[in-house]
Amino acid sequence: MSDDLPALAAEAFGYGYPLLQDLQAVGTTTVFNAFAHERTVPAGPNANPDLLCSTAQLDLSGGPLWLRVPGTGGRYHVVQFIDAWTHNFAYVGSRTTPDEPREYLLVPPAWAGREEPAAEVIRVPTMIATLIARFAAGPGAHELQDALTMQRMYPRVPLDGLPVPQPGVPDDLMFLEALRRGLSAFPPSPAERRYQRRFAPLGLFADGNSPYPTVPREQRLALRAGLDRGREALEEAATTGHAAPVNGWTNDRHAFDYNLDHFGPGTVDTPLWTLPDRDSAHLARAVAARTRLWGNHAYEAVYPAAHKDRDGARLTGARAYTLRPPAGTLASYAAPDAHLFRSVATDGGVVRIQPDPPGDGAPWLPTPRGEFHLILRVYSPPEALLRDEYELPPVVPIP
Repeated sequence: MSDDLPALAAEAFGYGYPLLQDLQAVGTTTVFNAFAHERTVPAGPNANPDLLCSTAQLDLSGGPLWLRVPGTGGRYHVVQFIDAWTHNFAYVGSRTTPDEPREYLLVPPAWAGREEPAAEVIRVPTMIATLIARFAAGPGAHELQDALTMQRMYPRVPLDGLPVPQPGVPDDLMFLEALRRGLSAFPPSPAERRYQRRFAPLGLFADGNSPYPTVPREQRLALRAGLDRGREALEEAATTGHAAPVNGWTNDRHAFDYNLDHFGPGTVDTPLWTLPDRDSAHLARAVAARTRLWGNHAYEAVYPAAHKDRDGARLTGARAYTLRPPAGTLASYAAPDAHLFRSVATDGGVVRIQPDPPGDGAPWLPTPRGEFHLILRVYSPPEALLRDEYELPPVVPIP
């Protein structure tokens, strides 16, 4: 093993963290290759009142899957495809797809079947993947969710499931063992494989039995110190590595631009939407997995947030404000637990933001009496909203 194990282990922590976070989340499923439907708006922090989600965890080790997506009659919808490394590798829905019933054949890596599919083929980069379908909430949404179906091409073929770490590995090295098993089960692109070679001294590519139960004490301590260093570095990046507020709004439009290799339907392979190098992409991928696992690209939807007004003061129900946001949905969230208070559709006009209704009947977003923050959601956003030179207008306090 290398003499600089701590530094290498720290880098491997950030590199492998998204994969292991993804597999941990996937592991909570009870059934692969079937949708679980969210029928009501969730009650968690920053809950989204606009959309109902249907989520499926895929295991393609048993062969391809048929995916059928209903027409929605003009209702906003998107099906987001995420591989085991948390890369968004395809989107189908309102932004890119005709609004009619359609069928896709999802095929595993290196699939070379002879079948002539009567559907568009989407190649899935890893045997395990996640699909998240989002439908605009409202009457008829449940029926659309139920019309979203998935079927195995070979239903009798057993599934491999998730990789399992070898027993007997010390707890403080279990991250490396889980990563070793994950790297074997979900190999990345050729370019990523070349990048991964630097981690060979850590034992991550050991075939057969795990090297970690028998690691000498001195090397084990070095590995543990490096993993701790990597964990601390990720926490620091997750806290500070966000876009600086502009006019009081935080808008990380490029937080999910780390996919550099797999561009299926609905993705955008341009310099604006891909990070410039793999080091930057790996850091962004780790931060996204730590803070917003399975988020989508900004060209599909943007969610800027504001905690302060034009003068830099925190938003509070003790004051009234005006805002002229672009068309979308504006929601208020109460501090400190960020629970949804109210939301309102916006059309590009001025909105009053305050606890009590304005006397003149102006468009109004109700707020809590105490501190709160705002989130603006825009789906299939217009090009102007995505350009770096565009600035959201500030929240203006009313004297």
